[in-house]
Amino acid sequence: QVQLVESGGGLVQPGGSLRLSCAASGTFFIINHMGWYRQAPGKQRELVAAITRGGTTNYADSVKGRFTISRENAKNTVYLQMNSLEPEDTAVYYCNAAARRTYFTAESYYWGQGTQVTVSS
Repeated sequence: QVQLVESGGGLVQPGGSLRLSCAASGTFFIINHMGWYRQAPGKQRELVAAITRGGTTNYADSVKGRFTISRENAKNTVYLQMNSLEPEDTAVYYCNAAARRTYFTAESYYWGQGTQVTVSS
């Protein structure tokens, strides 16, 4: 099983910055894609940013130029640096990882418990 633990959320004023972290632990062969999703009240969960094991990134249009995703493969950790935060960024942010438990098993997707990000003055 793979456990994802997020940290770094909180309350920040508009224009401020936060850095989210997500560490994977448990028993697995390899973690491939990792990413961040968010869900605001009354809205569907949406992709914020994703990164492959090799470092290729993908961002939602709404966060391009403001957010940066990165990862440390040796630590099985993914980060989300969020700058120039806006009230519209307020949501619960979830970490997601695609992992294979053994060499012979198919890839499965895992989710963290979520961390609240609130942007307000």
